[in-house]
Amino acid sequence: MTTITTKDGTRIFYKDWGPRDGQPIVFSHGWPLSADAWDPQLLFFANQGYRTIAHDRRSHGRSDQVWENNNMDQYADDLAELIEQLDLTDVILVGHSTGGGEVTRYIGRHGTARVAKAVLVGAVPPLMLKTEANPGGLPIDVFDGIRKGTFDNRPQFFKDLTLPFYGYNREGARVSEAVRDDFVRQGLMGGLKGEYDSIRAFSESDFNEDLKKFDIPTLVLHGSDDQIVPIDASAHATVKIVKQAVLKVYDGGSHGLIVTEQDRFNNDLLDFIKS
Repeated sequence: MTTITTKDGTRIFYKDWGPRDGQPIVFSHGWPLSADAWDPQLLFFANQGYRTIAHDRRSHGRSDQVWENNNMDQYADDLAELIEQLDLTDVILVGHSTGGGEVTRYIGRHGTARVAKAVLVGAVPPLMLKTEANPGGLPIDVFDGIRKGTFDNRPQFFKDLTLPFYGYNREGARVSEAVRDDFVRQGLMGGLKGEYDSIRAFSESDFNEDLKKFDIPTLVLHGSDDQIVPIDASAHATVKIVKQAVLKVYDGGSHGLIVTEQDRFNNDLLDFIKS
């Protein structure tokens, strides 16, 4: 397997497809998935001449399962080490859901010297948790429920989660049992401890100050019917902070739109990269 080893000794698995001289696109996956979630994008953009890279977040997928440091700062630092060890420049960063938080925290901590553009898809910033300062967020009970489901019966919880994740619980939805099974497969590749810790990382991390450091063209793409990361407290709030952000809303789109609207998403992403 292709891996890098971080400063704290954690091995991070990554895929590196396409021509080595192509402009790099680095994809960060959502919870509780792996780099496999991006395979169609890796192939599509590699065939367009781009170098496409996706890694398994620590404690997810094929990366090392660690007891400590399953937090957003470390996720961002791991992404920085991947970019630096591969010596990538002029990078397009693409993050979905928790991966959008990872990309945002990376820019907040490491800047944009190596980055050309950023794309946040169904992303968790600025803050998912409801607080006095963030009344539009989700109450802590929601995330406590995710913790309980993950701990009590992880396979069943992941299977049930696919229904709102992909909008399969909506009338007229075309449900793919294979997609549901693959979600569970990816989720169970990761470690329970790291995935449990990651719930706090994606729900309680405040990205407001990170977003203020964006100084590159940014595409914020979100489904209007996202049942996992509701659009009002996420995408609509993000574009008010990021000066160069462009918001693209998929009417009726789910949290898993990179799967349910794969071709549309790929072409919209390609148009943004080329613009």
